Amino acid sequence: MRLNTIKPSEGSKKEVRRVGRGIGSGFGKTAGRGHKGQKSRAGGFHKVGFEGGQMPIQRRLPKRGFKSMAKPYNAKVRTSELNKLETDVVDLLSLKAANLIPNMSLNAKIFLSGEVTKKFTIQGISLTKGALKAIKDSGGKVDESVNTTSKVEKKDSVKNKPVKKTK
Repeated sequence: MRLNTIKPSEGSKKEVRRVGRGIGSGFGKTAGRGHKGQKSRAGGFHKVGFEGGQMPIQRRLPKRGFKSMAKPYNAKVRTSELNKLETDVVDLLSLKAANLIPNMSLNAKIFLSGEVTKKFTIQGISLTKGALKAIKDSGGKVDESVNTTSKVEKKDSVKNKPVKKTK
């Protein structure tokens, strides 16, 4: 193999489009730029999002930020709040009954913040590593197999009643 015999692989090099070489080439006269306008001129360019001087859409729309749609259904519980429970079994229903989480919560997570004074049995609720260690150190246990999910109850919508038309 010699330097003068090396060639690029088949299909890796494309032939350059030769513009302005007569009407038979397909790119004669206007060279594929069309007629008139900013893009047809030499040096004619505009930045991305430019709308001809009109206020661009990304500047017209208000900035809204981010609002999580899942937030109302995910609840957080501190380990210190568990001491308010009267039962030893901690699940979604017992947390809702003690008003520690909202009724519309579909799942909850216990995180370490404060001491655990009772022996709790956690059912169907996720925990952080610190909360898991604190509950096990206090003599409690975690049942991961039990999954207690409650359904979100929809409020009865007002029934559509026929409206009497007055003349």
